[in-house]
Amino acid sequence: MIPAPFEYVRVGSVNEAIAALAAAEDAKLLAGGHSLLPAMRLRVARPSTLIDIGRIEGLSAIREDGDEIAIGALARHHDVANSGLLQRWCPIIAFAAAQIGDPQVRHVGTIGGSVAHGDPAGDLPAVLLALDATFVAAGAGGVTRTIDAGSFFTGLFETALAPTEVLTEVRVPKTTGGWSFVKFNRRAQDWALVGVSAVRAGGEMHVALTNMGLTPLRATAVEEALANGADVTAASARADEATAPPDDAFASPDYRRALVKVLTRRALDEAMA
Repeated sequence: MIPAPFEYVRVGSVNEAIAALAAAEDAKLLAGGHSLLPAMRLRVARPSTLIDIGRIEGLSAIREDGDEIAIGALARHHDVANSGLLQRWCPIIAFAAAQIGDPQVRHVGTIGGSVAHGDPAGDLPAVLLALDATFVAAGAGGVTRTIDAGSFFTGLFETALAPTEVLTEVRVPKTTGGWSFVKFNRRAQDWALVGVSAVRAGGEMHVALTNMGLTPLRATAVEEALANGADVTAASARADEATAPPDDAFASPDYRRALVKVLTRRALDEAMA
């Protein structure tokens, strides 16, 4: 389909982007457009104004900062996948980014766009949720705030970002434990029907799910079962608890509930190996 009519504005700084957001009702930021533009073509998203931030300098760096890796919101998926820092200190991020779409998508889509769009079928939001990542947002008057991943995703295509805030950075902890990222899709470039991210952090296993609800979800029942001494098979059998998988042309809720248990078992086996 053809998107609804919209205005287009290009900005050269974060402050200009914040001002443009304040000046236009129902405006959306455009970085790579990997998630937003398909939603606009389906008219799921109908922004009045697109504010292009793709040329803002200084928002694509990936750097080490103490016990964390800071990833600029405009870092392309290709750059995330090929970052030596992330491959060494947080390899699940690099691995998952390399599985997104196809090379064309990875050279255009950005980590910040994937996060801010709030798509529950996106790969990276669930990975970041499993990592307990934090997100840095800039607002009017030079005010910045940090939002934890558990509070960031609030609904379908909805996040905790205020209408005039710009996501500037994603911060992930250095991880040295086991990890796994598995997903099932019909074709390599398709959205995942279901995905599972597992990370061992501080002696605990964190598990997050893709496309099993209106937001990326932590599989708390699985985590609790493991913490209480359950084996992988028993813990994985609880992967669909407190989920609400979608019903669409590609899979039914029951199919996704069965699939998430299989993928969770595979992810846990790999992360614990």
